[in-house]
Amino acid sequence: MATTATFLRAYVWSMRPYYSFITGIAGWIGVAFARFLYPESVSVERSAVILVILFLAWGTNQIVNDFLGRKEDRINAPHRPMVTGELNPGWALALSGALHLVSVVITLLIAPWALVPLVAGTLLNVVYEYAKGVPVLGNVVFGVMIAMCTAYGYLASTPNLEVVFTPARWSVVGIVALMNGLMTYYTYFKDYTGDRAAGKITAVVMQGIQRSRKTAIVSSFLPSIVLWLAIATGWIEWESVNQTFLFLFAITLFLQVWTGWLYYRYPTGPRAYYSLVTNFRACVCGQVMLIALFNPELALYLYVVAYVFIGFLFDLHRDPKA
Repeated sequence: MATTATFLRAYVWSMRPYYSFITGIAGWIGVAFARFLYPESVSVERSAVILVILFLAWGTNQIVNDFLGRKEDRINAPHRPMVTGELNPGWALALSGALHLVSVVITLLIAPWALVPLVAGTLLNVVYEYAKGVPVLGNVVFGVMIAMCTAYGYLASTPNLEVVFTPARWSVVGIVALMNGLMTYYTYFKDYTGDRAAGKITAVVMQGIQRSRKTAIVSSFLPSIVLWLAIATGWIEWESVNQTFLFLFAITLFLQVWTGWLYYRYPTGPRAYYSLVTNFRACVCGQVMLIALFNPELALYLYVVAYVFIGFLFDLHRDPKA
């Protein structure tokens, strides 16, 4: 009994629950949009099942990342359960595989076409571990991987296969990918030493710390610039812009620029790790902001909940070596 409890504790710890908002909220964009289009057809129960799959997606896939990234983790994060031996790799992978199989079966039952982004996201998670070692490519792969959650949320929720590729929808999915690609760029700062020693040539390793810290603050404006370009060109209809969206945009812009400043000011050391909480909040809250384009009330609620619980869950993982 004690062994099982220890294993489950180590497994949940390795899932890094504070990260679950990345996949969960990215997918919620799709779920909320489907409910916006088909308010009478997309049930609360259906949405709840899909959201559980999305929030668990990060953790189950993170186990695979930890397994594939043990070489650099021995330097960057020697206290992680899979590195210390507290978490048995074989059993952990088996549990993740079982949970993923359940997700596949549920998806087959409710919306078979949603298997496309589900499988694509899973494969991209494996590809990412190798793409991470190629400057910028890793960020692109990661961003597209999370964007698959948005596609999955929509396709799994919609009651029929009515997929219309409009500029607005492409813009939102693209901005989700951009935000997450930038978010993972910031995470490379804390892993700089281990990535370089393991031969992982991330964008930060390629540039070096001094150039990367300047890139960090300049690129923090990029999601906002792209978003307003999409609005200015009409890809996202101006009619969708409302007061709630503008309010959340202002807060998100601050969080994004503050993230860039933190990594400019503290690119290495413990502060590079603790700055992750602002980085995650900026990314997740930016995704919530997009929901305000079609459901302002839901966006306000999610913005507050995500901000609070990301901080709470991150605070339970204070060890920068884990």
